[in-house]
Amino acid sequence: MKKIISFILFCGFFQPFILPAQADRIKDITSLAGIRPNQLVGYGIVVGLAGTGDGNTGITLQSLQSLVARFGITSSVDGFNGDNAAAVMLTADLPPFSKPGQTIDVTVSTIGGSESLKGGTLLMSPLLGSDGETYAIAQGNVVVGGLGVEGADNSSLTVNIPTVGRIPKGASVERIVQTAFLDTDFVILNLHQGDFSTAFNISKTINETFGDGMAMPLDKNSIRVRAPNDPSQKVGFVSMLENLEVEKASPPAKIIINSRTGTIVISGDVKVMPAAVAHGSLKVTVNEDINVDQADATAVGAGANANAGPAVQNPDTEIEVEEDVAKAFLFGQGVSLSDIVDSINAVGATSSDLVAILEALREAGALNAELIVI
Repeated sequence: MKKIISFILFCGFFQPFILPAQADRIKDITSLAGIRPNQLVGYGIVVGLAGTGDGNTGITLQSLQSLVARFGITSSVDGFNGDNAAAVMLTADLPPFSKPGQTIDVTVSTIGGSESLKGGTLLMSPLLGSDGETYAIAQGNVVVGGLGVEGADNSSLTVNIPTVGRIPKGASVERIVQTAFLDTDFVILNLHQGDFSTAFNISKTINETFGDGMAMPLDKNSIRVRAPNDPSQKVGFVSMLENLEVEKASPPAKIIINSRTGTIVISGDVKVMPAAVAHGSLKVTVNEDINVDQADATAVGAGANANAGPAVQNPDTEIEVEEDVAKAFLFGQGVSLSDIVDSINAVGATSSDLVAILEALREAGALNAELIVI
């Protein structure tokens, strides 16, 4: 917890020395609408495993039977052994403007009982898009970063994930995904983080560079830009457009609290109204103990045997209360992040104390930031 407070103090200490906002390229804070990757998925069989396959899993044996049937070999399911084969699902991202013959990476994941894909080879498998069409063909040796070892006494050791692997450049593109990039009269810029001020600044910069009426902000996320009528000029226009530098607006004042890890992030624009905060801690210690008392003994006969009564348990509870003297500090008008952190650290508050103080300030209406708990 002390490390978290120290980190926040570090940010607050250097806050007065933060340089003015620098310009960012449009290509770094936006993306072109419609220019995106497409997800592909497929099913395949990995063979050549060293006994770490699916075994006699029905789907694997049926897949092997169907596979050899393509080569004119007829056999029943009982004639196959799946110890060295595994049924897998394939996933890949098809980048925009990919052309037939180009290659993409493929991720291979087991769906059966295979323990490891190490040393396996994926047989030719189609990769389908959301429309059910084949856009790539995958095949190749599976690269696995994980390791699994099992001893004769059923003890085992697993490092990373041996049931998931990759095939670098393992799929060849077979179909083009059509886009309207060359056919539209406008290009739409979508901000990675929506902000009205940034959208306005981008539109203003484009109009100052290419002329009035070239760009118009549609909302806080999108800016519409008029494109050249000649398709051959559109790529060059977008190249000039995305390299324009724009001053990105400061984000809204926010305080992000991770309730699971105790991490607290405070943006530099957070300020508070005049408020007084008293901080103190109360420590209560309860110790439970039991005292056992033996009942009086009773003599039987002439000093022969003694018969003791049942033992009696008496609870013994000790309660100690320690309370530190409450320390108070005062926030003035428009206090900045560094002042907040300095004041809270001065009283030795932990991260949980800081959360309580910030929540109290928000309820009091003295905090001008959005408090977000994740």
